[in-house]
Amino acid sequence: MSFLTSGTHLHITTWVIALVLFFIAAFASKKLTGVQMALRVMYILIIISGGALFLEWRDKITESGMNYDMKVLFGILVIGFMEMILARKNKGKSVNIFWILFGVVLLVTLYLGLSMGIGINF
Repeated sequence: MSFLTSGTHLHITTWVIALVLFFIAAFASKKLTGVQMALRVMYILIIISGGALFLEWRDKITESGMNYDMKVLFGILVIGFMEMILARKNKGKSVNIFWILFGVVLLVTLYLGLSMGIGINF
C-alpha cells in the first residue's frame, strides 16, 4: 500500500477530480445521477488516500501539531457540504449559506493541507 503514502499525488488528483465533478453537478440545470455517483466514488477515494497519508505522516512531522487532525476534520466537512449542497439543490431548497460555508471550509482545508510538511512547499 505504499502507493497511497509515497506522495500526495493520488490524494490531490482525487480531490481535484471531485471538485470538477461537484461543480458540474452543482451548476447543471437538471439532476445528473451518474455524475453524483462518480462523485461519491471520489469521496471514498479521497477518504482512503487521505486516511493513509494521515496514518503514515502524522507522527513523522512534529511541527504541525494538531494541524493534521484539523485538516482531517475540515476535509470531512468539505465533503459533507458538497453533499448537502447537491441534496438541497435537487430538492429545490435554498443553498446560499451552504455555498458560503463550503467556500470557507474549502479554503481552510487547502491552506492546512498545502502548508504542511508533505504538501507543496510555497
